[in-house]
Parts: sequence; structure tokens; C-alpha cells
Amino acid sequence: MNTQSSEQMQTEKTTPGVPYYLPGVPVEIENRSRRGPSTAVLILIASIAILLLIGFFAFTIWLAQTQATTIAAVRDILIIALALESCIFGVVILLLLIMVIRLVNMLEFEIKPILEKTNETVSTLRGTTNFVSQNVVQPTIRTRAQFAGLRQAIKTLFGNPRNNIK
Repeated sequence: MNTQSSEQMQTEKTTPGVPYYLPGVPVEIENRSRRGPSTAVLILIASIAILLLIGFFAFTIWLAQTQATTIAAVRDILIIALALESCIFGVVILLLLIMVIRLVNMLEFEIKPILEKTNETVSTLRGTTNFVSQNVVQPTIRTRAQFAGLRQAIKTLFGNPRNNIK
């Protein structure tokens, strides 16, 4: 069995970020699973939220009974705020509609012609490739094959010419 001294282990280089485990030493595996909050904590949070909601409604009812004019003024202010918010949402929706119309126009009048020209170029390239294949590549291959056959026939009949030169 090969044993190392502590000095040898300290001088041994390891890759940074990669833990070095000693043989024979048990390794504890970390539990990396993330657990959410416990059920008791969730129940406590829900209970507090329900109590706050009940308190808000009770406070609102008390204000309505004792401070009716104040509640009416707050109501009117909130109605005005909601009307302004509706106007702002209307303007935002109108701007979004204008942006969509501009996008459709761009797709129709700028992108579509580019795609049509690209398709035309691809079909021209396909035709050029077929022409070159039929009129240049195939005859070259046939000629090379005939020369290779002729060379092999000469080798068979007369032997290897490189061996004849001595």
C-alpha cells in the first residue's frame, strides 16, 4: 500500500476549485436541496395577512360612520385618479397600436422584397451549380477516370515505370 507523508500531500498540486479527497477518509456530501419556509411560518404569515385585512375593513366601516364627509372627498379623489389612469392607458394602447402598424408596414414593404430577392438569388445559384456540375465537373471526373484506367493498364502491361529506371 502506498502511503504519503503530510509534506508530500501539502506539496501536491490540485486544480483550483476542485476539492482534494484523501483515500480512506469518509466524505460528507452536502445537502444542497433548498427547502422553502416551513408550514408553521406560512400559517403565521397567512394569519397576520387575514388579521390586517379584517382590521382594514373595520377601520373603513368606522371611518364611514364617523367621518362620512372625509370618506366622500377621498372617494371623489380616487374616482378622478382612476379616470386619469384610464386616459393614460388609452394613450399607451394607442401608441402600441401605432407601433404594431409600423411593424406590419416594415415587414410588408422592406422585409418581404429582401426575402423575394434572396429566393431569386438562391434559385439562380442552384441553376449555376447544376450547370457547372453537368458541364465541368462530370466531364473532368470522366476524363480523370479514363486516365487512371489507362495508367493502370500501362502498369499492368509494362510494369511500374518507376521500377524500370535504375
